[in-house]
Amino acid sequence: MEKIKITCDSTCDLTQEIYEKYHIDVLPLGITLGEELYHDGIDVTAPKVFDFVSETGVLPKTSAISMGEYIEVFQKYIDEGYSIIHINISSEFSSCHQNAKLAAEELGNVYLIDSRNLSTGSGHLVMAAAELAAEGLSAPEIVARLEEMKNRLDVSFVLQTLDYLKKGGRCSGVVALAATALQLRPEIMVVDGTMKVGKKYRGSMEKSIMDYVKGRLADRDDIQHNRIFITNSYVPAEIVEKVKALVSELQPFAEIIETKAGCTISSHCGPNCLGVLFFKKGE
Repeated sequence: MEKIKITCDSTCDLTQEIYEKYHIDVLPLGITLGEELYHDGIDVTAPKVFDFVSETGVLPKTSAISMGEYIEVFQKYIDEGYSIIHINISSEFSSCHQNAKLAAEELGNVYLIDSRNLSTGSGHLVMAAAELAAEGLSAPEIVARLEEMKNRLDVSFVLQTLDYLKKGGRCSGVVALAATALQLRPEIMVVDGTMKVGKKYRGSMEKSIMDYVKGRLADRDDIQHNRIFITNSYVPAEIVEKVKALVSELQPFAEIIETKAGCTISSHCGPNCLGVLFFKKGE
C-alpha cells in the first residue's frame, strides 16, 4: 500500500489530539509581537496575542511559511518513501500555498490542496485526507475527493469586535464605529476563497452567538451530518457548552468537535469569535 503523509499549515486549527491521532505534520506560520518572532502554536498562544494587542494597541504581524521550510519538511518524508498531501489556507489569504507549490515543483511527489478556506474549514479537509488515506485510497484519489469536498464546505463565524479587522486594514473605521454603537456582531462567511459579510447580529456576546448558530443550522436539509467543528477564539466555556447543546438540538451531527483558533486566525478575528463549520450534502 502507498505510504501517504498528510501535512498542513497551522491555520487548520485542529487539536493536538487530532494531529497526533492521524500522524499529521503541522507547519507553523510566523507570529511577530513587537520585535520578537514566534511560531504559531509552538511558542506562542492566542491569549498571549490578545494580551499583546491590549497592552500595545498594535496587531501582531503574521508571516507565511517559506519555500525553504516546506522543502525541509517535504524532503524528509519523500526520503522515507512517502507521497505527501499538503493542505493550505486559501491562496487568497496567504502566500503559503504559492510557497508550497514552489517547493512541490522542485521535489516532486507532493500533492497540494488549496483549501480555499481557513481555520477548521481547512481542518475538515485535513481530517478527511487522513481518513481516506487510512482506507487505502491512493494520493491522486484522495486529492480528487478533496477537490470535490472543498466546494461543499460551509464556513462562517461571528465576531465580537471589529477592532482587529480595523487595525489590520480590513474594516473601515466608520463601519467599526457604527457596529460598536449599535452593538452589532457581524457574521463573516468564507465564499470562493474570500471573506464576505453575512448577517449582522445584535446584543450581548451570548445572544449574538446563539442567534448566529440558529441562523446557520435551523431548518436546513442540505447539511451533511458526519461532523461539525465549533471553533472559537476563547469564548467563555459556559457559552460554548450552550452552543454544543443548541447544535445537537438543531441538527443530528454524529460528531461535534470544539477547537480553539490558533494565533494566525485569532490575529485577524480577535477574542471571543465563534464559528460553526461543516459540509453540505453533495449533489
